[in-house]
Amino acid sequence: MHPSRLLAMVVSALLTACASHQNAPEQAAPALQTDYSTQTDITFSPAGWPQALQADLYLPESNQPLPTVLLVHGGGWERRSRKDMAWIAEHLASRGFAVMNIDYRFAPEHTFPAQLYDLQVAMNWLHDQADTYHLDRDAISAFGFSSGAHLVSLMALVAESGHPLNQPHGRKHARPVAVVAGGLPGDLRAFDSGKLIRQFLDGVQQDIPGVYQAASPITHITAGAPPFFLFHGAQDMLVPVSQAKEFRDRLTAHGVVSELYLMHLRGHITSFLTAGNAVEKATDFLVRHTGNTRQTMQTQN
Repeated sequence: MHPSRLLAMVVSALLTACASHQNAPEQAAPALQTDYSTQTDITFSPAGWPQALQADLYLPESNQPLPTVLLVHGGGWERRSRKDMAWIAEHLASRGFAVMNIDYRFAPEHTFPAQLYDLQVAMNWLHDQADTYHLDRDAISAFGFSSGAHLVSLMALVAESGHPLNQPHGRKHARPVAVVAGGLPGDLRAFDSGKLIRQFLDGVQQDIPGVYQAASPITHITAGAPPFFLFHGAQDMLVPVSQAKEFRDRLTAHGVVSELYLMHLRGHITSFLTAGNAVEKATDFLVRHTGNTRQTMQTQN
């Protein structure tokens, strides 16, 4: 074996071993793999929306309505694209989930809550198009990383709490049945009005404290929140791991089902680039909480 290949295998094994999974169930059986097709560049934003928004749709082969995942990329609310999440979309689709991998509007041109509204109309699109694409309206979950994790978490929590941010675009369809959030900035009040947050929220916390509070998912947690799977780099210097721990503690205090997968030796970017094992665990979590019948039967055998 070539020395470089051996080194890569050793590093991969070490990184996989250096993780802790709090409140995890017993190891599931090996997952079945499913063939899928992909439809790209579907416009999901309504007519007259400030910016036309596109998504890629991944559709597994199935004779039953498909559990579905809304997938949202990171990038500090100001950059990147859905292409970053394509590998996760492919993984989820191979496990039997339909996936809608979306783009959304960016700051500073578009400030909060524009991005939240984009996700909410995406959720409404999934419900409206469920019959066309053979989707299960009762099994739509959400998965995001970094700013994408912030947006899916906020969307889920304001939909449950009945906060005004759920109107006029969210309504009842904007609540996913489960959430996966990686590298989650759950409390924006803790970041001292840094550049990315300042341009996203259009001001500093001293001037608009109510906006910072409303935009922080942790402030919207209630006992009715959906189950959450959190994964986070233990050495994350951009979004400190304390954000994930405090968010998980708040979920626990409200009796909400949650799991926290800590990735040791990983920072913010590396926790995404080497997130394969975390994504696998997150997928198992979604299988358990979205009624993915085909996968659930496999894990129980």
